[in-house]
Amino acid sequence: MPVFRYKALDAQGEVVDGQMEAASQAELVVRLQEQGHLPVETRLASEGGLEAGRLRGLFKQRPFQGAALLQFTQQLSTLLGAGQPLDRALTILLSLPEDERSRRVVSEIRDTVRGGASLSSALERQHGLFSRLYINMVRAGEAGGSLHDTLQRLADYLERSRALQGRVVNALIYPAILLVVVGGALLFLLGYVVPQFAQMYESLDATLPWFTQLVLQLGLLVRDGWIFFIVVPALLAWLGERKARQPAFRLALDGWLLQRKGIGGLLGKLETARLARTLGTLLRNGVPLLAALGIARNVLGNRALAADIDLAADEVKNGNGLSAALARGKRFPRLALQMIQVGEESGALDTMLLKTADTFEQETARSIDRMLSAMVPAITLVLASVVGLVIIAVLVPMYDLTNAIG
Repeated sequence: MPVFRYKALDAQGEVVDGQMEAASQAELVVRLQEQGHLPVETRLASEGGLEAGRLRGLFKQRPFQGAALLQFTQQLSTLLGAGQPLDRALTILLSLPEDERSRRVVSEIRDTVRGGASLSSALERQHGLFSRLYINMVRAGEAGGSLHDTLQRLADYLERSRALQGRVVNALIYPAILLVVVGGALLFLLGYVVPQFAQMYESLDATLPWFTQLVLQLGLLVRDGWIFFIVVPALLAWLGERKARQPAFRLALDGWLLQRKGIGGLLGKLETARLARTLGTLLRNGVPLLAALGIARNVLGNRALAADIDLAADEVKNGNGLSAALARGKRFPRLALQMIQVGEESGALDTMLLKTADTFEQETARSIDRMLSAMVPAITLVLASVVGLVIIAVLVPMYDLTNAIG
């Protein structure tokens, strides 16, 4: 019997991996689901580890991600709202995706639904392709008889989440390009141009200022040891990525980042907006608060805030209010806690959570704009100053020699 390696999510949303004997991948998936796990990735052990699969996944686009998932959700909601039966709507959607893998996923979902399963069950059988948030919202919509409205809310959630994520990414693109271009120009200047001046000054046996000597030695170091400047940062990045996988280190790092002035406030607002949007959408769709907290913690990228959500869930389970439970961690913004408290007191927690998300998404946008407006000139000024100092250090002795000869 073949041995399979697997990676799955347990009932708490934590990643578990291991290996198991099974007659086929389908049997392995069934056995994992019977254990209460949600399979994410399975493969034969002989094909290599899950790390190899992750590397291959970097160059293989998964279906139903980002805009594709949003489009699928919007189109399915529109068809159901127009009175089409679910299997008929899925049949129509089958012809829309451009790639074969996406069409195959839609076909499998349609066939599962035709076999008598619910849409949420069909989505769950796609081996982790759809998130727990997505599946649980669909399941709640099915239970409440409002699948069309649920999908519309889900599409709105996905669209807002993509917009917020896109704003963060777009804010970092220009500074990243600036660093790469100017940093590359600086390395070229040090590694190619400066060593030529070093040879010229050596042939002239000129007396050079200490700063010029320092720059010339640095240029020779870059020229002769350029591989060092490539391998060492790559090695440090690899070690940092492995270290960040350790739960204790990641928890401490995320907590430390939240305490930093500037970046900590921005991260707090970003994660608060994400949490409030997820919780509000789930609650409005009929998901119980405790279940919503269990799902919402998995959308947070900051482990320290996710740990606060776990503690808050225990507090809520014991009868305490959500705002008071979140306040114990002292990491969520005070304004968000006050807005949540108002929602609890007025009996409109879902509405107030969505308003909280709107508020902090706007705050995040303003913070990103302010950060970008200050960061880009600062980076430009620093890098230009460094390049200018290198040029001055190299050219000043030449002017001195020219004046002495003249």
